[in-house]
Amino acid sequence: MLREHPLSNNSKLLPQPYVGRFAPSPSGPLHFGSLVCALASFLHARQANGTWLVRIEDIDTPRVDTSTIPIILDSLLAHGMQWDAQPIYQSQRCEHYQHIINTLADKLEVYACKCSRKNIRARSEHYDQHCRDLNLPFKNYAVRWKNNIQRTRFCDLHYGMLDISNHVVKEDPVLKRADGVYNYLLAVVADDLEQQVTHVVRGADLIDTTPLQISFFEALHAISPAYMHIPLAVDMHGQKLSKQQCAPALDSHQAIHNLKNALVFLGLPAATHSKIDNVDTLLNWAIEHWQPQLMGLQTEILVSQTNGVYCTKN
Repeated sequence: MLREHPLSNNSKLLPQPYVGRFAPSPSGPLHFGSLVCALASFLHARQANGTWLVRIEDIDTPRVDTSTIPIILDSLLAHGMQWDAQPIYQSQRCEHYQHIINTLADKLEVYACKCSRKNIRARSEHYDQHCRDLNLPFKNYAVRWKNNIQRTRFCDLHYGMLDISNHVVKEDPVLKRADGVYNYLLAVVADDLEQQVTHVVRGADLIDTTPLQISFFEALHAISPAYMHIPLAVDMHGQKLSKQQCAPALDSHQAIHNLKNALVFLGLPAATHSKIDNVDTLLNWAIEHWQPQLMGLQTEILVSQTNGVYCTKN
């Protein structure tokens, strides 16, 4: 179902109720950076009296550790964030993703690509549409979308109008790899459409890929969600906290402390909530008091770890 984009001034469709989502990849347990994103998404949805969904983005099967999925879900619950519908799993939606590819293939909007990363690097710094007109068979080759839209600008709900000039927004992206794994772009757009997501709150590291996602929504004749990006939590070396960088897993026994530090990261001074000692009470207070503009316009915030708990550095 099409819906009015929250930033649109000319749509005649009635706006749909707010639907937000948190979509972790189960390559490891949640860490402090994950908590910040989940919390911002949760607060934004609750402030709008909206629906908050959890989606498990386990489509990249070589990187998935299925044993971490219940740990992720339990961690969210321990930190007071209850989702409003059963989580969906991308690994169970491959038939839907293939249907979208087949539909695009019928309209000649995708093509097979035989190029390896080594081949591409030998020719150019980025993919050069080498296979676009070769009419290769799809079997055993990657599938690329003909990105003729090449949107470069979008209005972020926190950072304002952004102009992205890197090559990513102009490339023909892979929708399905040669090994049969469906790519993130296809899966995330298909799932946001299926779940009627109206707002996406996520880390600033994904800003550069946002125009490409909006372009793909347009290719599917759909209107994209509104996007709000928030600063990244980085360590003293300037590295984003991530599972790949072995960021420590959240300790759910420290949930109240984790949440308080996440709220400080999101711009609510510690003194304003220091006396609250209950997770649900703290979240209800945060729903009343948090505002995105409190974060400022930086894209990174330095954090340090003490006794297993991350704290925002001033």
